[in-house]
Amino acid sequence: MSEFDVTYDFVVVGSGGGSMCAGLVMRNAGRSVLIIEKTQLVGGTTAKSGGVMWVPNNPFMKRDGIPDSPERAMTYLDSVGGTENAPGATLERRQAYVDQAPRMLEFLMSNGIKLNRAKYWPDYYDDRPGGSKAGRCVVADLFNVNELGPWKDKLRPGFLNFAATLEETLRLKTYKQSWAGKMLVAKVGLRTALTRLTGKRMISSGAALQGRMLQAALKAGVEFSLETSVQELVEEDGAVKGVLTTKDGKPWRVGARLGVLVNAGGFARNQDMRDQYQPGTMVEWSNAAEGDTGEMIREMMRHGAATGQMEEMVGYQTTMSPGVENDYVKPPGQSLTASPHAILVDQSGVRYQNEGGSYMAYCQGMLERNKTVPAVPSWAILDTQFLRNYMLGNTMPGVNKPKSWFEQGYLRKGNTIEELAMQLNITPDTLKATVERFNGFVTVNNDEDFKRGARAYDRWLGDPYNKPSETLGTISKAPFYAVPMVPGDVGTYGGVVTDAAGRVLREDGSVIQGLYAAGVSTAGVMGRAYPGAGASVGPAFTFGYISARHAAGVNA
Repeated sequence: MSEFDVTYDFVVVGSGGGSMCAGLVMRNAGRSVLIIEKTQLVGGTTAKSGGVMWVPNNPFMKRDGIPDSPERAMTYLDSVGGTENAPGATLERRQAYVDQAPRMLEFLMSNGIKLNRAKYWPDYYDDRPGGSKAGRCVVADLFNVNELGPWKDKLRPGFLNFAATLEETLRLKTYKQSWAGKMLVAKVGLRTALTRLTGKRMISSGAALQGRMLQAALKAGVEFSLETSVQELVEEDGAVKGVLTTKDGKPWRVGARLGVLVNAGGFARNQDMRDQYQPGTMVEWSNAAEGDTGEMIREMMRHGAATGQMEEMVGYQTTMSPGVENDYVKPPGQSLTASPHAILVDQSGVRYQNEGGSYMAYCQGMLERNKTVPAVPSWAILDTQFLRNYMLGNTMPGVNKPKSWFEQGYLRKGNTIEELAMQLNITPDTLKATVERFNGFVTVNNDEDFKRGARAYDRWLGDPYNKPSETLGTISKAPFYAVPMVPGDVGTYGGVVTDAAGRVLREDGSVIQGLYAAGVSTAGVMGRAYPGAGASVGPAFTFGYISARHAAGVNA
């Protein structure tokens, strides 16, 4: 029997979405738990994210009269697909998610976590059977990070530095189109000022979610060890019994009586693993936290764990303007080409997919197109109407853009479409024909090629004040512009294969006793598709909850 320096009932590797949920389950069961985090900050990529959880049949939907049920949710997941050659998306695991995710939310709320539903956030395939136009998204309330006391500086920062909800932030982009938008800017500005005057520092989105989770975990007695890297899983007699770590530069052996949960992220920050499993993608395009380097997936593989869906990532299209390579958050591109007066073309000047919809599908489409026609990067084709009304990169609406953008060849400009095409090494007649065909679709409000605007989600991504279509608008006002779009991500989406209880499986389907995994350390329960906002955070929390309950012997 190994000698451990310290022993807990349960050990969690990584502090992202689901880790503190698992810790709360253990503490509610009267068990001791340690969360080990190799970086100096708690929260993982979840804290950097929008912090949305996609949870079907959630209690807020029932409260607000939004129809849903487990059967409807399963119908939707079946209609979205993505389960072919996806061992993480078995029927049993998807059913476990649909059944247990609402219970996980109820558990969090019983522990003081303040949550609510996003008022309107359509499923990404809302037109499919079982889809919800109102949406199944759950978010955390704004949080005063000062409530964490000395731990406030140990929470990973989010991407918002003002007191606005994520939904408000998404509506701020319309401030040039409406008085409602201008009033919202004033409202958020006033709220931010007032909270600071009263000694509060309100945070939002993923940081608010993880801040609330950290507060509850600390109150419950969950212990943390930061800046502690795990080198090995300690296995004896066919079962994982603990971990070998390095703390303060010295070996530290931690035992786990009930098991180890690995929730340490994927491999978005490991270029070697990206080259092996996701060729053509780059670390520099990722918004994953810096600790997302994949060594725990490899360590579980060393112990015989099966893997699946390693080719997949939660694609999140982006445009890399000069100087943003090392930015904390890369410039968002989710709604860039889904806004009016914009399209996406490959390097031959041909439009090849719906520019709205799921960001995972968008990036999958870009990488698939690149197999036959150069499409990484692709070009976002814009006109002056776009620049005047919408954000580009991290700049506010307006035609005046940084001089360096033009000097370094990032932002291309032409007085005609043909002139722009020459800037892009595209045959002028090809790009002109593409733009004219799209403009014709705008005129009749029907994208015959890719049905952009047919889904509620496509329209949600666009401009609610652009009529008759929120997402379709002609590219007709000179000068014309182009910027490169690349298949960025918010994390990888493949990893070890687990069962419906979160236990890690070998290639033959047998269980590695004492080893659990959750989040993007696993082959995702959604398979090769992304049904709605929060379809990675929701499962991370839910399978953290499921795993801890199983390890603690808590009845369902």
